[in-house]
Amino acid sequence: MNIVLFERHETEAPLPRQDRRARHVLEVLRRRPGDSFDAGIVDGPRGRATLLAVRTDCLVLGFAWGDEPPPLEPIALIAGLPRPQTARKILEDATALGVSAMHFVLAERSEPGYARSKLWTTGEWRRHTLAGAEQAFTTRLPEVTFGRGLAAVIEALPAAGSRVALDNYEAPQALTRTPMSAPAALALGPERGWSPAERTLLRERGFVFAHLGERVLRLETAAVAGVTLVRAALALV
Repeated sequence: MNIVLFERHETEAPLPRQDRRARHVLEVLRRRPGDSFDAGIVDGPRGRATLLAVRTDCLVLGFAWGDEPPPLEPIALIAGLPRPQTARKILEDATALGVSAMHFVLAERSEPGYARSKLWTTGEWRRHTLAGAEQAFTTRLPEVTFGRGLAAVIEALPAAGSRVALDNYEAPQALTRTPMSAPAALALGPERGWSPAERTLLRERGFVFAHLGERVLRLETAAVAGVTLVRAALALV
């Protein structure tokens, strides 16, 4: 955690001692009254928080805000709905990489039960985007959707820019050799891959197919590698 994030309303009251952020301030950062640390408001400015007092049940904090961080990068990540443990990794890592949107679609080869996981039904997914933002020293969180069909997600994408689908079997070229312009959409199938009908749909909607080399990667690894290469192609790194 390289920045401690707060919702705006949370800055108006003491921070409960049992909150993970309070434990981080006291046990990891080892701050004492009078010390300060990096803080931010979710989707708002960054600044410094000062630990004013440590009470039995809470921390009293003061805040001084500065500038807002840069906007998120023009990359939308589409992924066939994976196992919850895989989705958790993608949520955190793709947020840290700065994508502006993540869409977890119910692909034909997705397990329908994954959509009923507590990750999605309890709102737990947002905690993982917060962890990614805190790692990346930003306050910006991406748009996240889940449970929609592939066609509906594609329909909502901007008409301009690049559309690339990663595929181990039918891609004619490497992602590193694929021309790219912003905004970019990068689509990855679920752990069992795209179905023939989904490949047809992607092609009809303007997606070109690319691969990440001969090695078969885990979905969460392919997501990080793919987003990183798209960022490089768009001169964002």
